[in-house]
Amino acid sequence: MQTIKFSSDEAWQKQFAAAVRQNVNKYFKDKGISIKGNFVLFTQTVAMLAFYIVPLVILLTMPMSAWLGLPLVVIMGIGMAGVGMCVMHDAVHGSYSGKEWLNKIMGGTMYLLGSNVFNWKIQHNVMHHAYTNIQGYDEDIAVSTFIRLSQFAPAKKFYRYQYIHAFFFYGLLTISKLTNDFFQLARYNKTGITRKFNVNPVMEYAKMVVVKILYLFVFIGLPLLITGFTWWQVLLGFFIMHWTAGFIMSTIFQMAHVVEGAKQFQPDNEGIIHTEWAVNEVLTTSDFARNNWLLNWYAGGLNFQIEHHLFPNICHVHYHNIAPIVEKTANEYGLFYNLKPSFLNALTSHITRLKELGRQVA
Repeated sequence: MQTIKFSSDEAWQKQFAAAVRQNVNKYFKDKGISIKGNFVLFTQTVAMLAFYIVPLVILLTMPMSAWLGLPLVVIMGIGMAGVGMCVMHDAVHGSYSGKEWLNKIMGGTMYLLGSNVFNWKIQHNVMHHAYTNIQGYDEDIAVSTFIRLSQFAPAKKFYRYQYIHAFFFYGLLTISKLTNDFFQLARYNKTGITRKFNVNPVMEYAKMVVVKILYLFVFIGLPLLITGFTWWQVLLGFFIMHWTAGFIMSTIFQMAHVVEGAKQFQPDNEGIIHTEWAVNEVLTTSDFARNNWLLNWYAGGLNFQIEHHLFPNICHVHYHNIAPIVEKTANEYGLFYNLKPSFLNALTSHITRLKELGRQVA
C-alpha cells in the first residue's frame, strides 16, 4: 500500500492547525477542566449498559410471548449502539479517562458487541482517522458489493438505487463483524500490521474465538436453554437486535462523512495529498444537529465529527462546548466548516449524496 503524506505549500494551513489547537487548549485551561470524561459520561455509561443488559436479564428470567420479547430486543439494539458510540468509542481512543486501565476496561465493552478491540483500533483509530474518506485506505468507505460510498470506487448499475437499499445493509454492520473479524485480522497479519503493533496473531485469533463463543452462548445459547422461545424466535431476536444497532451506528456515522460538502481526496502519483492533515479532517467531515440535546447525549459525539477528528484525545462530552471555537477558527482562516443544522437536514443530505454516488461514473 502506498504511503500517504499530507503536505501543503499554503502557510495558512499550518497556521490553522496550530491556531485551532491553541484555542481549544485555552478553553480547557481557562475552565480548569480535564479533557477526559466527567459525570455526564458516567451517566451515559450506566444508561447504555442498562439498555443493553437489563432487557436480556428480563428475557432470560421472565416467561413471555415473542411479541412481548420483540420490543426488548429492539431496546437491546439501541443499548448496543449506545455502548459502541458512548462508551467503547471514547475508551479505545483513550479519551474516556486519564487512567489507562479504565480506558482498557471500558474499551473492552467492544467484546460485549461480539467484536474485537484490536481490529477496531486499526480500522478506526489508525486507518479512518489518519486517512479520512480516502478510497483504499479508509475502511469505513471501503468498496462494498452493495453500496458505493466513494466517488473514486468503481461504479455499477446496482448502485443506482443505493439511496433506498443502503439502509438495510447498514443494519448488517455489527452482525457481519462476527465473522468478518477473522478475515480482517488475517488481512492485517498479511500486511504486517500485527507485527507493527507487537500483536501475536495466534493469541489474537484465540482470544477472538473464545470471546465470540462466549458471546454467542450468552445471547443465543442461554435463551435456547432456559427460555420457552423456539430456536427461530431466538435467532430472529438476535438478528433484530444486531440490525437495530448496526442501522443506528452506520447511519449516524455516514451522516458525518458521506454528505454534501464532505470532500473525498486521492493522493497524487507521489502519494501526496496537497492539504495539511488538520485541514483535510475539516474538509472531509461534517457536524450536524449540534443543539439536539438527546442526540448529543446518545450518539457519543458522532454528530460533532469535525471536533472528534481534530481532537480524538478529547472526550465527546466536551464537543458541544468546543465546536463554536473550532468553527470560529475555521472561519477566520476561510476554511469551510460543514454544519448541517438538524438531524433531518443531515439525513436528507446523506440520501442526496448516496444518489449522486450511485449515478456517478468513477
